[in-house]
Amino acid sequence: MFDLTGKKALVTGGSRGIGQGIALALAKQGTDVAINFHSKVQEAEKVVAEIKALGRDSFAIQADVSNKESVAKMFEEIKTKWGKLDILVNNAGILRVASFEQITEEDWDQVLDTNLKGQVLCAQEAVKLMNSGAKIINMASIASGGIGIGSARISHYVASKGGVVALTEAMAVDLASKGINVNAIAPGMIETDLIQPLLADEKFKAATMAKIPKGRLGKPEDIGVAAAFLASDEADYITGIVLYVDGGWLAA
Repeated sequence: MFDLTGKKALVTGGSRGIGQGIALALAKQGTDVAINFHSKVQEAEKVVAEIKALGRDSFAIQADVSNKESVAKMFEEIKTKWGKLDILVNNAGILRVASFEQITEEDWDQVLDTNLKGQVLCAQEAVKLMNSGAKIINMASIASGGIGIGSARISHYVASKGGVVALTEAMAVDLASKGINVNAIAPGMIETDLIQPLLADEKFKAATMAKIPKGRLGKPEDIGVAAAFLASDEADYITGIVLYVDGGWLAA
């Protein structure tokens, strides 16, 4: 599909869900992939084993992407092992469900720190290891800016992902002179643990399915294919965009 042989990538939050789908998709195209995880090393090591079975190099790195010191240590390990980084996928994210008036300051800070600040911290470290031709892929959402999803009870999540869209555009302009492309992927409803609190509401689930022309929830591998494309040389003239992977939701 896309030749990524010899490329070195880091996927944050790569131990499960969309992150796992992206990591495996990159590995299948020839990429060596480091798997960042926050707390569950067993899940990360499972993905590492799957990548190695494909003949690629891989290792797990624990780090809290919302913590500057933790992020710096993660990239120091990557520098020691590989000496460079070609692809950063800023995938780590969290979701908290609460009506707007019940959002706590703690939850607001955790969501924004992980979903938005975490992408900034990781990208700032990544560019130190990147050369011209490198790619940064930020994970946005169909909920970016509140469009499409009917974003009740996730105002803090929507705010964080809207920030990712604006951040992506600004980063693309700032880093163009270095030859680094920056794009975002905005998934629709992808079947992962992250959205289970929303899908537990049967009315919400039924209403969601009715909005998807493809007639199914997305799969992590659907996002993986999009990431492999944006990470490839074929996407060299694409920067500063948001690629919606939503089964036709917005078109409908």
